[in-house]
Amino acid sequence: MTYLTGNIPVGSYDPNSLASIGIGHAAIDAGGAYTNLNTKTGTEFSATLGLTKNFRNPSTDSTNGLDLHVDLAASQFLTKQFFVGVVGYHYQQLTADQGEAARLGSNKSRPSGIGPQIGYNFNLGGRQIYAKLRAYFEFDSYRRLEGHAIFATINIPLSKP
Repeated sequence: MTYLTGNIPVGSYDPNSLASIGIGHAAIDAGGAYTNLNTKTGTEFSATLGLTKNFRNPSTDSTNGLDLHVDLAASQFLTKQFFVGVVGYHYQQLTADQGEAARLGSNKSRPSGIGPQIGYNFNLGGRQIYAKLRAYFEFDSYRRLEGHAIFATINIPLSKP
């Protein structure tokens, strides 16, 4: 699979606030992904490689660098509906930040993360629903906050198959 997605600056961005609703700039992300599911063993592996181009933030007159990200997942279906596995990622900023806010140096940041995932597929009203919970424990961060993150995903198709 190949993909192209983007970010349109919406919401409230305040450069003087630690918490803003928007990121204050546009971005384009392009990449490719591959998934292999062995239906006989129930083993699944997925990999995504993407490149993100960030545009100027007019509130700070700065631009984040070009970045590369790799996302990996491996899982084992224990039943037809329930799976467990491991997820990981690496993010690497390839070019330095530019502009007034970049006065502290090149700031080519990177974090990596790894953690568990669980998921469940079920039918509801004739629609195949997909629910997943994954957690990341970050390590090897450079010029980036390091911590933990938990994501919950529910995919509901808009139309019945």
